[in-house]
Amino acid sequence: MSCDLAGIGVLVTRPSGQAQPLCDLIANLGGTPVPFPTISISGPQDPAAAKARLEQMEGYDLLIFVSPNAVRYTFSLLGESSLPKDSRVAVVGKGTDRALREFGIYADLLPEERFDSEGLLVMPQLQQMADRSVLILRGNGGRALLGDTLMLRGARVEYAEVYSRNMVTADVTPLISSWSQQIKIATVTSCEILENLFQLLGAQGQPLLCQTPLVVVSERIQLRAQKLGCKHIILAHEASDQGLVRSICDWMEQGRINPV
Repeated sequence: MSCDLAGIGVLVTRPSGQAQPLCDLIANLGGTPVPFPTISISGPQDPAAAKARLEQMEGYDLLIFVSPNAVRYTFSLLGESSLPKDSRVAVVGKGTDRALREFGIYADLLPEERFDSEGLLVMPQLQQMADRSVLILRGNGGRALLGDTLMLRGARVEYAEVYSRNMVTADVTPLISSWSQQIKIATVTSCEILENLFQLLGAQGQPLLCQTPLVVVSERIQLRAQKLGCKHIILAHEASDQGLVRSICDWMEQGRINPV
C-alpha cells in the first residue's frame, strides 16, 4: 500500500490495546493517528458461567464466533483445552477467521461477501437447522438477530458470553476544541463504537463528526451512521486495518480531503 497521508489526522476509535496496528499503518504513511477509544474490552462478567458453558461445547453441532475478541477470550478461558473435533465452526468475518487461524483452527463457514450476521445467515448451510444445536460465542448483550433467526429455522441456540464490552469515560473537550484543525477523517468498526462516540461527543461535538468523512466496515454501520446524520460515509474495502487504510488512501486520491 502506498499513499501520502501527510497532514491527515485520522480519528481511531478501536478499543485500547487493539488500536496500535491501525495507528502504525497510518503513521507509516505519514498520517497522524488520533486514538480515541469509545469502548473497553475485558473478560466476561461471569467467568465461572462462561467456563461452565465452554466445558459443555462437546454436544453442539455448530459453534459460531461473532468477533476476533470472541475467539481470543474463548481460548483464554479454555486454557489447555481445545474446541470439540466434531463441532463445525462458523465465523462472521475475515478478522474472526484470522483470529481462529492463530490457534490452528480453520472455519467451516465464512460468508463470501457481506461479513456480518446477515452475511452468515444467507449461507445455504444454515437454512435447514431443525434439531441442530448451536452455541454462539460473543460479548455481553450481543445482537439477537443471529440466534433468533437460527431458532426460527429450528435450531436450539445457546450463548456463551466470553468477554465484556463497556463504554469508556473520557473528557472530550480537548478533542472537540482541536477537531477542525486535527481531524480530517474518522474510522469506526462497530455500531456500538459509533453509538458511544456520538454519546461522548454530545451536542457540541456531534455536528463535527457528521461533517467529517467517516470510514466504516459494514453496511449495517453505514446505515446507522446515515440515520445519525453523518454526511460523508465511506464503506471500507474489508473489515481490517489494511482495508480501512486502503479506503482512506482511495478517498485521498479522489481529491476529497484537503490536507492542512
